[in-house]
Amino acid sequence: MLNVLSLAEKRAMREPGKRMRSRLLDAAVELFKAKGLAGVSVAEIAAAAGAFPSQVTYYFRTKEALFVEAACREVLYVARQAETAAASAVTGSDYNRSLVETVIGSPGLALFVDALSLTRRRQDLAPLIERTFDRLHGQGDRAFAEVRQRRGWSGRDDPATTARRFWTLALGVALRDGATEVTGSAAVDEMLAMLGHARIAGGHA
Repeated sequence: MLNVLSLAEKRAMREPGKRMRSRLLDAAVELFKAKGLAGVSVAEIAAAAGAFPSQVTYYFRTKEALFVEAACREVLYVARQAETAAASAVTGSDYNRSLVETVIGSPGLALFVDALSLTRRRQDLAPLIERTFDRLHGQGDRAFAEVRQRRGWSGRDDPATTARRFWTLALGVALRDGATEVTGSAAVDEMLAMLGHARIAGGHA
């Protein structure tokens, strides 16, 4: 039985790595959203992905490393969703509101906040968080610059500064109040007030 399982695992390892990694990440993120890091086992993730537990450790080494990668991927998805929602905004205020309503209280933001907390104890996982911040800032920078140019908004701050401020404020609110609790109109209004004070969107708000 052990030899058969070993052969099956070896065959599974030959599946193209990118596809298997994606399947494991897809399965893991849904389980982590529902149960949190502590409530999910490697065996559960593997079963949900139609994989073997050994494949989880082969591709990600540890459950914690998989959690951080899943959380980073998910917050990047949330950022893209927010930027897509805000792209049609007519005013800076509309742009801010679309971003905030998509990001604040989202499960993806909650996972990323948990990943930030985890990397305080696991410094070996911190580089992935740092790369994700770079991508969030770069992605936000490009999206806001395109909309601002298209709409003719004015503003003293460059788009890169704007993108960094947005994520600093969003994560600050989530870390302060607990990411899963940051929901509803009160949190959205608070975030919008902070964005307005920081002059996130252009002068034609």
